[in-house]
Amino acid sequence: MRSYTVMPCHLAGEVTPPPSKSQLHRLLIAAALAGQELPPPTLEDGEDIAATRRCLAALLDKGGGLPTFDCGESGSTLRFLIPLALALRGGGVFIGHGRLMERPLGPYFELFRQKHIAWSLKENVLTVDGWLSPGRFVLPGHVSSQFITGLLFALPLLGGESCISLSTPLESRPYVDLTLDVLMHSGIKIDINENTFTVYGNQTYQELPNGAEADWSQAAFWVAANFLNQQVSLRGLDPNSAQGDSIIARWYWQMARPGPLELDLRQTPDLLPPVALMAAVRAGQTRLYGAARLRDKESDRLAAVTQVLSAIGAQVEEQPDGLLLTGRPCLKGGVTVDPAGDHRIAMMAAVAASVCAEPVTILNVDCVKKSYPAFWEVYQGLGGKLDVSVSGK
Repeated sequence: MRSYTVMPCHLAGEVTPPPSKSQLHRLLIAAALAGQELPPPTLEDGEDIAATRRCLAALLDKGGGLPTFDCGESGSTLRFLIPLALALRGGGVFIGHGRLMERPLGPYFELFRQKHIAWSLKENVLTVDGWLSPGRFVLPGHVSSQFITGLLFALPLLGGESCISLSTPLESRPYVDLTLDVLMHSGIKIDINENTFTVYGNQTYQELPNGAEADWSQAAFWVAANFLNQQVSLRGLDPNSAQGDSIIARWYWQMARPGPLELDLRQTPDLLPPVALMAAVRAGQTRLYGAARLRDKESDRLAAVTQVLSAIGAQVEEQPDGLLLTGRPCLKGGVTVDPAGDHRIAMMAAVAASVCAEPVTILNVDCVKKSYPAFWEVYQGLGGKLDVSVSGK
């Protein structure tokens, strides 16, 4: 396990963020369902995208028996592929790593019961056996939008009309909007009426142009660096993107104004780590709320952000659904922090360390490969200073 000791430094230069992970998952799935040749892997693909490519290959392999899907630690891959496996292959064996199988799957389990689909979850292996049939599907909107996306991809392939009804208000709506945009460009017809999606059956996916936008979720860490008085120029981002995390550009200016501030993260939960870092140094108190679901990510992200920022000298109070931060003019550093295997916590810690008074050692730095494999190379290219150590763990 590699660790980096990150020295105080000045970050300056140009960065083009990698392709949007959220958009690329969806484009790859739609292309595969259209029988389209997938774009080749690139060095910018993270481990989550590699998992989706791997599982799509298993989905389309017409060998006998239930296919096996190695989902790595990717929640998107697991939740998107389960309905597709039930629609096209009569089920599958899903293997997870890390905390993946500890993350919520309850909405699917309830659907399995209603649709008479057999399933078992033992340690890190989920087996589902049965065929998805059209009909009415009731899902909570506040657990994860990924359940909705998975069904939206699968239901057009069934032999009849289906309806997805949300029993609670939809959170992370921008991610569902990304899905609907990809489906529309793939020729899939879905009617939307408030919290109901009507999906017509017997549809065929059409080929669509390859290529995802630059990722606002990853760009947010460099936006945070600029908030900390670094000089990173971002290239390739669409200011009118459908990506919900593009709101970071507007929040930057809201946070630059002194005084109390409240930010609702229900629609953009992935922004919590960079926004919390910005809040740690802004002039005023910041309440980040609507983020209780982050306890079920690669880490308990609310607890992990609190632990890391507190260790380096920020004033942070963990709350049931968010964080309360009181800004301080400087962060002291001089500690070792554990990102808990969470890529977004590691990137937050690296940006924070650049402005700390003393070096910060970050454990398990390779966890960034989940979403941003080139992060540390980009960091050094901007002037970041790292000392490397390796443990036997």
